[in-house]
Amino acid sequence: MGDLLQPWHLVVILVVALLIFGPSKLPGLGKGLGEGIKGFKEGIKGIGNSDDADKTDTTKTTTEVK
Repeated sequence: MGDLLQPWHLVVILVVALLIFGPSKLPGLGKGLGEGIKGFKEGIKGIGNSDDADKTDTTKTTTEVK
């Protein structure tokens, strides 16, 4: 099967994206994709840290009554 993404594959993908979306919309699409990936990574980190947060939340008690 070979390498999945060779440099010329990326060039073909870029040309197709330019033809479909046009050069004016590509920066916005790239920004949105980057923000989506960043949010996904933060979500994955949040899932890993949620176990630790649950342990600390159960040990906290409040004595204030309103």
